[in-house]
Amino acid sequence: MADKTTIIVFSGDLDKAMASFIIANGAAAMGSEVTMFFTFWGLNILRKENVKVRKKHWMEKLFGAMMPKGPEKLGLSKMNMGGLGGKMMKWAMRRKNVSTLAQLIEMAREQGVKLVACTMSMDVLGIQPEELIDGIDFGGVAAYLGEAYDAKLNLFI
Repeated sequence: MADKTTIIVFSGDLDKAMASFIIANGAAAMGSEVTMFFTFWGLNILRKENVKVRKKHWMEKLFGAMMPKGPEKLGLSKMNMGGLGGKMMKWAMRRKNVSTLAQLIEMAREQGVKLVACTMSMDVLGIQPEELIDGIDFGGVAAYLGEAYDAKLNLFI
């Protein structure tokens, strides 16, 4: 087995996204080749904040309006309290000098962590490639499994 780590990022919750990127950055810093596969709600982490897309089906527009756009808009998995919990968590993290999710994403990219958006989930949710951050890869389950088969560590968050 190669020194590889894969992480399926299924959740779009702030705390789970933070954990995913903290683990990814730690593994990359230890010399592991890291691939993060973003599927379903995890795709929201990669969304740009202010992007308008040409034509969408009404259901795709509805999904787009209901889902958070990017790391700054994510809520907590527990105690979100209409967004107040996320604000409290970010405040506490600033006080403790913990990197923001946006900073963790940038660190991962600088360390060569491969970010892959699930094309099937994008299709189901009506997310277009231009709605996601630049410099990511796109692939289906076969792309993820190709990485996972050779990895020492595979996580689902």
